[in-house]
Amino acid sequence: MQSGATPPGTQAAAAICVPELSEGRGGFRIFVEGDALFDVMIKAIESAQYDIRMESYIFAVDEIGARFVAALGAKARAGVDVRLHLDAFGAGQHGFRKVRRELERSGVRFRWFRPFRARYPLRYLQRNHRKLLVVDGRKAFLGGFNIRRLNSRRLHGEMRQRDTHVRVSGPLARLAIGHFDRLWHDTHQLPASAIPEDPKNMEALLVPSYSRHCQHRLACLHAGLIAKARSRVYLTSPYFGSGIMVDQALQAAAIRGVDVRLLVPRRGDPLVAGWATQAAYAPLLAAGVRIYEYLPRQLHAKTSAIDTVWSIIGSANLDYLSLFVNQELVLIARDRTLAKQLQAQYMDDLAEAEEMTLSKWRRRGWRARALEAIGWTVRQLL
Repeated sequence: MQSGATPPGTQAAAAICVPELSEGRGGFRIFVEGDALFDVMIKAIESAQYDIRMESYIFAVDEIGARFVAALGAKARAGVDVRLHLDAFGAGQHGFRKVRRELERSGVRFRWFRPFRARYPLRYLQRNHRKLLVVDGRKAFLGGFNIRRLNSRRLHGEMRQRDTHVRVSGPLARLAIGHFDRLWHDTHQLPASAIPEDPKNMEALLVPSYSRHCQHRLACLHAGLIAKARSRVYLTSPYFGSGIMVDQALQAAAIRGVDVRLLVPRRGDPLVAGWATQAAYAPLLAAGVRIYEYLPRQLHAKTSAIDTVWSIIGSANLDYLSLFVNQELVLIARDRTLAKQLQAQYMDDLAEAEEMTLSKWRRRGWRARALEAIGWTVRQLL
């Protein structure tokens, strides 16, 4: 791009997919350590009186998973309506099938999201990547944390995964029920319970992958917010390959003088995912986007902090699968307190990252260039 003018498609995205929200006054709690998050989630489950709805991409049968299995089973036996919805690919390969019967004997209502069916093989390509817990419609937790020991400092040590989650309450928690129910019933129609009566009176919303108004809702949301940015755009994504709309918005923002920064892992998981991310560097760096590679451990957080007021936290990476294929759920908030917290955490993360400059990037060898080509070729499968 030759100028900082916002591309017409991005202007349309801003008009359609960026909600008009009131400015909030706090009320959110972010978690960046799995131990603290899991303790609070377990307490919330134990306090449930009526219903629990939970979904996760990965639910491992390990020390962390066992705590949740015990807590969910106990509440089901006590008469609470407990529903557990797990991705058939993500959780299925982590041994959860072994404890399904135990939970169902306790009274937990369990479903797999899209197990493989030979009759509909293409449906298996779309996964439920969301991580959501809703308790009594009063509290809800969402973000990037899966249920496994890899997120626990107590169990996994200093090399635990770096992730982010957020707790919401009140109307947002009630809206979360509708988002859960849509996938539970495997319907494209969003229930009325997931749609606020007047979004302009809300300080935050829960946004799914797509709606009847936009089939690429999260790509439009990010591009639209970036197009509106005036001072800063701080993005964290463990996988990156966001497509033309978001890439153009990032480049245009940097060219017009916005402080645009992208934090990604130094090492991809799997490695080819890192190569795909690196293949997207060149045009961003040339436009003035500052790219940082996180060094100490595996990065799994998916957050955006834009200007001094906008925040996005959820399950969606800025990559092809999250933005265009998988089922995802994010919180978008217009709240200065939350934005300040995210930006402070962002600076902490940058202190453990190394900046990739354009001059350094241009000096990379032929092997790195070849690996990027491989990553770029398969990026839509990662």
